[in-house]
Amino acid sequence: MDESYDYLEELEDFLGGTFHQDISSPEQALDEFINEVSKECLLSTIKDCEKFLNSNLTKQEKEDFIQNNTEIYFSAIQLTPIQWLCKAVEQMQEAVKIK
Repeated sequence: MDESYDYLEELEDFLGGTFHQDISSPEQALDEFINEVSKECLLSTIKDCEKFLNSNLTKQEKEDFIQNNTEIYFSAIQLTPIQWLCKAVEQMQEAVKIK
């Protein structure tokens, strides 16, 4: 990857491009993403998510970043934004095994 690679920008694109206002549900949007992208894209997205989750940002900064870049009503799915992203990463990791 080159010097200009910005995982936050990539993560912003993934979240905003996948979990926008026109989705039926976050689960369905993630399933569609998994089915439509290559294994390499999934691996790259997982890496960006993990880098974000393990970053030095505060918990509040992470929660805000996820909320600001998705159209998900987190209290309706009874998960915090961080819990939700961790589950999404787990689901993508499982999908990589069968792609």
